[in-house]
Amino acid sequence: MFFLKELPTQAMIHRYSDEFFPGHAESVANTLKELREYSALIRQLDDYFASHNLSQLRFLVMMVIDRELDRNSLYAYEIAERLDVSKPVLSRAIKKLTEDSLLISTKDPKDARAILLSLTPAGKKLLNEILPEYFQILSGNATPE
Repeated sequence: MFFLKELPTQAMIHRYSDEFFPGHAESVANTLKELREYSALIRQLDDYFASHNLSQLRFLVMMVIDRELDRNSLYAYEIAERLDVSKPVLSRAIKKLTEDSLLISTKDPKDARAILLSLTPAGKKLLNEILPEYFQILSGNATPE
């Protein structure tokens, strides 16, 4: 996250840029502004997910399972690859989603050692309930609180 409420002044950016990366003050200033905007968006999304007892990661786990066109379940390693998270972090998210009855794990009929993860009806319902405002937030058209 990027936590600067007030961005550095142009003079400060030019001073540092001239010293460490000459000729790039404008791109540095633009990037700092973008970082602040993206961090505000991430905080807004985090608050929105929390209001539904989710984290961003748990939401994304549900999304990567749901977005599969020809399947309704995935292996944990497939979810980890799609999200680029470590196995321990993903395991905690999956455990919480399962405890909350939003995910169900079943043995793969082709390989009894393998576990498939799919959304429960409650998980699918929750996802469908939160997606409209999620997309409103992403598009910058969220209704004010």
